[in-house]
Amino acid sequence: PAVHHKLLLEDALQDSPQTRSLLSVFEEDAGTLTNYTNQLLQSMQRVFGAQNEMGLATEQLSKQLLEYEKQDFALAKGDEEVINTLQHFAKSVEELNSLHAELATQMAEKMVFPMVQFREKDLTEIGTLKEIFGIATDEHEAAMVKYSRLPKKRENEKMKAEVVREVAYCRRKQHQAAMQYYCALNALQYRKRVAMLEPMLGYTRAQIHFFKKGMELVSKKMDSFLNSVSDMNESIESQLEVETEVMRSSQRDLLSVDDVTYMPDRDLTPVNRALVQKAGYLNIRNKTGLVTTAWDRLFFFTQGGNMMCQPRGAIAGGMVLDLDNSSVMAVECEDRHYCFQITSPNGKTSLILQAESRKEYEEWICTLNNISRQIYLTDNPEAVAIRLHQTALQAVTPITSFEKRAEVSPNPNQVKTSGVASVNSQKGPVAYEPEDLIAPGTPIQFDIVLPVSEFLDQNRAGARRTNPFGETEEDDSGSDETHDSLLQQVFAVRFLGSMAVREGHTQEVIYEAMRQVLAARAIHNIFKTTESHMMVTSTCVRLIDPQTQVTKICFQLKDVSQFTAHQENSRLMGFVLEGRDWSNGGDGEPSFSVFVFESNTEGEKICYTINLGKEISEARKDPEALAQLMKSMPLTNDGKFLLLENETGDAPDGVTPDDLESEA
Repeated sequence: PAVHHKLLLEDALQDSPQTRSLLSVFEEDAGTLTNYTNQLLQSMQRVFGAQNEMGLATEQLSKQLLEYEKQDFALAKGDEEVINTLQHFAKSVEELNSLHAELATQMAEKMVFPMVQFREKDLTEIGTLKEIFGIATDEHEAAMVKYSRLPKKRENEKMKAEVVREVAYCRRKQHQAAMQYYCALNALQYRKRVAMLEPMLGYTRAQIHFFKKGMELVSKKMDSFLNSVSDMNESIESQLEVETEVMRSSQRDLLSVDDVTYMPDRDLTPVNRALVQKAGYLNIRNKTGLVTTAWDRLFFFTQGGNMMCQPRGAIAGGMVLDLDNSSVMAVECEDRHYCFQITSPNGKTSLILQAESRKEYEEWICTLNNISRQIYLTDNPEAVAIRLHQTALQAVTPITSFEKRAEVSPNPNQVKTSGVASVNSQKGPVAYEPEDLIAPGTPIQFDIVLPVSEFLDQNRAGARRTNPFGETEEDDSGSDETHDSLLQQVFAVRFLGSMAVREGHTQEVIYEAMRQVLAARAIHNIFKTTESHMMVTSTCVRLIDPQTQVTKICFQLKDVSQFTAHQENSRLMGFVLEGRDWSNGGDGEPSFSVFVFESNTEGEKICYTINLGKEISEARKDPEALAQLMKSMPLTNDGKFLLLENETGDAPDGVTPDDLESEA
């Protein structure tokens, strides 16, 4: 019979929960075999003891029969026939005793000894290798914990090198112990069959030899059966020899790899950014108290749109987080390297994980982003992921400074607004196909940085600073625009990016710009964002630095031609700013730019506020319309429109700072 189950030596290095689960099945089988072997050996020893006792008993019987002649019976005359008969019986019993003694010897050699040898050699070896494997695993876990705690400072490179060598040594040691353990368990599947068959084969042959003189017919009937059992035993032993040689060869090949294979963060293969499923060990941060945390090394894998986790010893994994429409971003956490955070679409659930190497770190982020886009639901998810990655590489070029954007702008004086034009352009909008809304290779601006000269001019001129609550410092020479505004609403936002577009009167162009900005951030590993306060008034939209209260940039509300929130991720919103391109002279051609933001609240609230601001701006031209609008909306004590609470204050009860992390 062929052996259908065995442990693969190639899986010994990864030591995944699936391999551990299969290993536990083999260990359970070995434990069951040990218990059964002990019980079977006790039965065999009892049979051998009975047979040995039978030989001693027949020997004593033969001697006792011969002692009859020596007895001084008072009435012994006429017992000669009895004495001769008893002597004949004694001789027969003595011959029978020799057969019993020979049978007992054959039982000891052919039945009891092989079973004792199997228990003491093979089963004891399994237990010893299991202990060695457990010790090697504990040493490897301790080394990985020590490696995971390494800080990222350069002066610790010597200590890091020592820890890396220690991890490599422990990992090699565990690998060798695992393969020896696996080989022993695989071989046990063959040896146990031999161990079960060989003793009974020897026992049966001894019994047949014992009764051979009087059971020739019976022995002939069993010869064919015994021969077949013997042939089967030899066949299993030959299979064991072949399998043993294959495992030895495989073990030599797997151990001939370079030490780099055992070292963390020494991956030679390039990063695959088109994955739609991934599995591996990650460190997860768990809160153990109000301010204390602990890191656990667990096996994570993706299954469809779910993030799964499978602890060691568990039969199957459990779902940790739904990845659909979730966000993934790199984070700095407790001075650990390769950390990233997964946040649910509603922002209420987040996980902070740590990868083992930079390659794993980047592949996990790219894979989770691909799953978040629900690529796995397509017919060929790998091809779709590769195509999107290639398209994004061709369509985006990162520009990480607002000043660099000015170098390619048609009019350098229009840096703040990236070129704006009047909404009431004489030329009608041109209809574009979805793929033509944005020109290929359009640069993307990922931050808003004031030029140094402009920042100094603001401070030198004593510019009025705006706080999040809509109040401003007294400035007699300043503009009355803020004071006269009937609407002031502040939102906490993060600027994700902006880019020029060809058309500005449809929401599709905003969706396409969001897609390209988020794809560019993921491809170029630009995950950090800076929080700003967006103040929406009836005349403009301002971005304010929350630390200095200095206005970073101001957008006139009349130049905002379109605005909308993301259809699936409600925390994303964007708007189109219309301007003019003065590079060709004349009155200037209309130009459009899309600005993409992420907020701590729903993007629809910001869009509603912008729409209300535009309505107020239009209603100001007609006092009656303005009065009617004011009657339909609640007002504050100072006569401003009351919409909702400012989003820049303290977080609500039950919401932690982690819940407000970026979803970009």
